[in-house]
Amino acid sequence: MAIFFARALPLTSSRPSLSFGPLVAAALRQRPTASVENLSFLLSSPTVMPLFSVSWPRRSYYISKPTLRPPIPPRAVGENVRGFRRGRWRRRPAARKKLRKERQPELVVRICIEEDLPDDPEIMLMLGDIVISIETAVKQADERDHSLLDEVRILMVHGLLHLLGFDHEVSNLAEEEMEKEEELVLTTLGWKGKGLIKSAYDSISNGSHQAQAFDETDRSIVEVDAFPCRQKISYIFCDMDGTLLNSKSQITLRTVEALNEAISRGVRIVIATGKSRSAVMRAFKTANLAGKGDIVNESSPGVFLQGLLVYGRKGREICRRNLDRNVCKEILSYSLEHSVPAVAFSEDRCFTVFDHPLVESLHEIYHEPKAEIIPAVEQILSSFEIQKLLFLDTAEGISSTLRPYWSAATRGQATVVQAVPDMLEIIPLGASKGNGVKLLLDHLGVSEKEVVAIGDGENDVEMLKLASLGIALANGSDKAKAAADVIGLTNDEDGVAEAIYKYVL
Repeated sequence: MAIFFARALPLTSSRPSLSFGPLVAAALRQRPTASVENLSFLLSSPTVMPLFSVSWPRRSYYISKPTLRPPIPPRAVGENVRGFRRGRWRRRPAARKKLRKERQPELVVRICIEEDLPDDPEIMLMLGDIVISIETAVKQADERDHSLLDEVRILMVHGLLHLLGFDHEVSNLAEEEMEKEEELVLTTLGWKGKGLIKSAYDSISNGSHQAQAFDETDRSIVEVDAFPCRQKISYIFCDMDGTLLNSKSQITLRTVEALNEAISRGVRIVIATGKSRSAVMRAFKTANLAGKGDIVNESSPGVFLQGLLVYGRKGREICRRNLDRNVCKEILSYSLEHSVPAVAFSEDRCFTVFDHPLVESLHEIYHEPKAEIIPAVEQILSSFEIQKLLFLDTAEGISSTLRPYWSAATRGQATVVQAVPDMLEIIPLGASKGNGVKLLLDHLGVSEKEVVAIGDGENDVEMLKLASLGIALANGSDKAKAAADVIGLTNDEDGVAEAIYKYVL
């Protein structure tokens, strides 16, 4: 992906000089100065895309006319570069104007393509970098009905104002001030398009009006394209099955890239799932994202088994809830009597009273620990603490028989939840993934305003409502979609990756 890259050092009002790379400087040679009221550097070289200009009242800026070193001629046979330096070409650099001992503050702007950047990774991490994703710019240009060039200019103006000290996330007043500056710069230069802040609000307004005329599916698409995440996001809480994992229970390459990109920007990824921690680690291991220093490891925080096991800082357990013993006995006895497979979860171990292909698929497809077969119900209950029990059946069997029966049988004793159509989970009364997420946020000292939550099932509803931005994927349940702020793509369309690029990065 091509990236435009610019670096800026602080500006002062004491006539700072500006220096540019050779290509940019060559484009500016015909415009060596700027007026008192306006600083304008428009890149018109055919090899460089025109970027930005700044209007700043009551300040004076000066653009220095750079001295370019003439190119060294091709080497002749038998000659080397050192030989040229000893000859007449050595005098050329010496003829350049010497720098003063006390250098004034500079604004250094460079632009290149990602493939041409230096190998040093520290360059990309320096404070003051402006990075524009061309892929995202193309999408936004299409959405806002203007050219890619206009969109890049708008993004560059927005980024430059940030470097000059404007921050629309601080307060409403600061947002209004930055919005006015964006409009002022674009209007002064005669560039097309609105400022980034105003464009975002217009997109919301247009999306809401169009949504009234569309059906539910079309409304979801409009919301995905239009809703901006305006809060500073430091945490992403993400579900696994049906969300981060596709229909084949795999993490795609694009999702891996999005997760790594978010981490590189300082965003923490926290898994909130009905799966066991060992299952999550096994799934991430297939994508080389499990282990020390990666997203999931024994020292990372997380919410597992529908919030029944919560791990905080350094992987320390901060919450554990067990299912009532009598409920466990009743469910396992029902499983054995009616030959309906059920699996008991005890931390990172699974148990069942008889073998069944569906139980085996829980390990082979969903990455859960291989279930240990113990036919005696009392032996399981006396030896292990059970956090939840999981029924496995067809989607029709779950909806028509198991769910109605166990919702009535466990009323007042346990909670029935459903993450996927062919599984039914029985968990302790009052427990939920949302409660586990809230507990972990309190433990970490993180505000809900800093959190984006992504999920698909009815067990994600509380988590989606809790976060500052709740994103339900298009393949999710109706309850999840109703609780979410926006609806993303499906899990088979890299919905998580799209959500991260669109609302977090």
